[in-house]
Amino acid sequence: MRIAAVLFVAAPVLAACQREAETQAPEIRPVRTVIATREKAGEKVVLTGQIEAQNEAAMAFRIGGRMIERPVNVGDRVEAGQVLARLDPVNELNALRSAQAANVAAEAQLVQARNAFGRQEHLLRNGFTTRANFDQAQQALQTAQAQVDNTEAQLEIASDRVAFTELKADVSGTITARGAEPGEVVQAGQMIVQLARQDGRDAVFDVPAQMLRTAPSDPVVSVRLTDDPSVSAVGRVREIAPQANAQTRNFPVRVGLDNPPAGLRLGSTVTGTMVMDSVPVISLPASALTTAEQNPAVWVVDPVASTVSLRNIEIVRHDPATVIVSSGIDTGDIVVTAGVQALHPGQKVRLLGSAK
Repeated sequence: MRIAAVLFVAAPVLAACQREAETQAPEIRPVRTVIATREKAGEKVVLTGQIEAQNEAAMAFRIGGRMIERPVNVGDRVEAGQVLARLDPVNELNALRSAQAANVAAEAQLVQARNAFGRQEHLLRNGFTTRANFDQAQQALQTAQAQVDNTEAQLEIASDRVAFTELKADVSGTITARGAEPGEVVQAGQMIVQLARQDGRDAVFDVPAQMLRTAPSDPVVSVRLTDDPSVSAVGRVREIAPQANAQTRNFPVRVGLDNPPAGLRLGSTVTGTMVMDSVPVISLPASALTTAEQNPAVWVVDPVASTVSLRNIEIVRHDPATVIVSSGIDTGDIVVTAGVQALHPGQKVRLLGSAK
């Protein structure tokens, strides 16, 4: 009876405590927040390439023959008009002398024919010769004149062929390759030396196709010497190869350099930096990131009710300190950056201040 009496008295007390707990105000969590702001944030891309001549020409003889001399080698600087190589000129000199002799003979024939025509013209005027003899002398004069014209043309050709036995640089530049050695019999058009003209230099990079699709239309590329970053220049894309490299499947891209310093020598390894097209994004501290339904999300504060809700977001990229968001939140949203693990939807929060 005594136990029953105690339970009877305690029951109202327990019920009153339960009602008091139910009527207590919900717990308010203190959180730190940031206000989302949208700004442009272009991504930097770094590639490795090398310096090449902007204009490079394969120097070759116009005629074939045995090369007897090549006074230049790879790396030599040459000036316009400097001799790069010579062919054996014996055959061309003989042909020149033959053309000269033929021209002298033709000119003698022309003098003789001109004199004969003059006599026939004088005789015909005075009636002492026939019209047929005059016509024959006139035809001989025309034939002799044509022969002189022909031998003069042959003489010019022979003279040019003698000049073609010397290969000369058309512009100043640097020898970057050689294609034949003295003593070889070379063909017309065969590359003897490769001449990089000194009027410009390119930085050449192998660029993946995906990067080409997302690159700006006219980007400014910063180029630095790999072993000495203090040697640098800027340039713009001058040429994109229409076909990918067979081994790398990347596309060679040539960047024309503006006023490159002397330190950017041909063949030097360089590093190129380019900022990709920037789109408006929101940058948040990495501590704000959580998940909702296995997707990235953040807690957003309702400024009126002081409650939080989960918001799924799309991430452009992230690192240990920062998350770059492209969509899901907008400018002015209040995002929780500290205390996200202890929150649940609809929970009231108290703002401690913005995260730095």
